[in-house]
Amino acid sequence: MTRALPFAAIAALLLSACGAERQAEDPVRPVLTVTVAPGANATREVYSGELRARVETDLAFRLGGKLAARLVDAGARVRKGQALARLDPEDAKLGAQAARSQVASSEADLALARAELDRATDLLARKFISQSAFDARQAAFTAARARAEQARSQASLSANQESYTTLAADADGVVVSVAAEPGQVVAAGQPVLRLARDGEIDVVVSAPESRVAHLRPGQEVAIFLWADPDRRFPGRVREIAGGADAVTRTYTVRVSATQVPPGARIGMSATVALPQREDAGLVVVPLTALVRKGDAASVWVVDPKSSRVLARAVQVGQYREDGATIVSGLAAGDVVVSAGVHKLRDGQPVRLPGAPVPGAAR
Repeated sequence: MTRALPFAAIAALLLSACGAERQAEDPVRPVLTVTVAPGANATREVYSGELRARVETDLAFRLGGKLAARLVDAGARVRKGQALARLDPEDAKLGAQAARSQVASSEADLALARAELDRATDLLARKFISQSAFDARQAAFTAARARAEQARSQASLSANQESYTTLAADADGVVVSVAAEPGQVVAAGQPVLRLARDGEIDVVVSAPESRVAHLRPGQEVAIFLWADPDRRFPGRVREIAGGADAVTRTYTVRVSATQVPPGARIGMSATVALPQREDAGLVVVPLTALVRKGDAASVWVVDPKSSRVLARAVQVGQYREDGATIVSGLAAGDVVVSAGVHKLRDGQPVRLPGAPVPGAAR
């Protein structure tokens, strides 16, 4: 038993030495960094929205019926006069045929009334009938003529209704959405398609009631597409809703987009940014650079001489869409880790983008 103790002690020392060696050999982690440069915008007021056509129209049939065919789908580009959907035309055809028959009947009655009036006129001149009998013939002719005009008008209306069974585009544009499928019975005026007309494009955003006072019609703004965030194009506030939305309690703002990029399409997400003044002493770092422990915040600063990171406490001013403003704790020129912060510890060596890999063959 006494001989086993020295061997156990030696083994424990060897294991502790191996652990210390493993602890000393920290891996060199690649990181992304940003260099602190004061001079950011004092505030960044941005609103998210989507591209919308200046004019969007809900297209519907002027009469009810069973939808026989829908000829286009959402996203289809259409031309003015192009057929988009059709109703079952049988009822409209029967109505038009009945109206034409009524015209023929009324025309026959009118011809008979005209002949009776001509005979009564000749008989009155010869004193063979009384004035009251002639007046009755004239009244019958006037009534027959009115019935004929009414029948012709009804026939024209029925002919129009027969043409109304085809829903056609009233302008060039893009079908934004569809609201009915073949076989569905639709009422007169019920939307079937929504058409976004070609022409000017707006960016529709929602502004909270606390910020709507900062907006005014005619104000110049910058617009960024989420699909191409590095490219900006100008815009102008065109319209501010007179009242807040009943559900969201926000005000709808329409921004007229000018010089829209060729790749922009209706429905794309966009960001509207108001012009802001710069603060020469303000520092903004990415939100991914912050490490929070309770109410305290810190960042990892890279020592340029040793390429090791050190934690530094900072005071955050406000959190914004473009990052967090730092009130104190950083100076111009500090290199701050912006990605991978939760895998670092004090004194750990890091490799900056573009730096050679340690031990790599040259």
